[in-house]
Amino acid sequence: MNPTHDVNSITAVIVGRSGSKGFPNKNSRILAGKPMVVHSIEQARQAKRVDHVIVSTDGEEIAAAARIEGVEVVMRPPSLATDKASVDSAVRHAIEASCVASSRVVILYANVPVRPRDLIDDAIDRLEKTGADSVQSYESVGKHHPWWMVRIGENDSIDAWHRNDVYRRQDLPPAHFPDGGVIALTRESLFTVVDEAPHAFLGRDRRAIVNEIGSVIDIDDEIDMLVAEAIIKRRETAQGDS
Repeated sequence: MNPTHDVNSITAVIVGRSGSKGFPNKNSRILAGKPMVVHSIEQARQAKRVDHVIVSTDGEEIAAAARIEGVEVVMRPPSLATDKASVDSAVRHAIEASCVASSRVVILYANVPVRPRDLIDDAIDRLEKTGADSVQSYESVGKHHPWWMVRIGENDSIDAWHRNDVYRRQDLPPAHFPDGGVIALTRESLFTVVDEAPHAFLGRDRRAIVNEIGSVIDIDDEIDMLVAEAIIKRRETAQGDS
């Protein structure tokens, strides 16, 4: 059976707009000798649980790179290509335009070229074993804990973000942020948005998969590019030596 017609199949949707105010054209930049989006395409294909890969974009360069890799491309309408358009709306559009029947969907960001090798499969496995609506990857905030953040006001005055008496990092409560590595969710959750709250498409039962600090690189500036390039080259060297 064609995997796109099988409700038990799993489809990965790689999302990447052509525009970016903070770091222009980041999703079509060349990183470690490949267009940015190709790294996510390769990782989706390497995942044992993914049956079908779609790239959702409004950018011709991104689309061309994806087509060279032989994956399906869904071009977004202008309404879904603005910086105000939500990720989940773009993913729903891609699923509907492709007419895939998959009951589980994986969302990957095109500007995340570095992920732990088994992250995608691990997220899918956890989604199935827990029966949750979604599984999203997170990373520890480390030393950048919100309890130690401040607000800087007029005349550079400082006001604590959160009043506390913690002086040692070891005494801070655990805190994590979504690292952009992966989102695995059910089709039902993706298409049943019960309210307008941000990330409502993740459903009510949301689970986490925690990555080591620095194991996911989300490209937002030149520094991220340099770090990602260094990690990719180190991985390639390690594979060559093994």
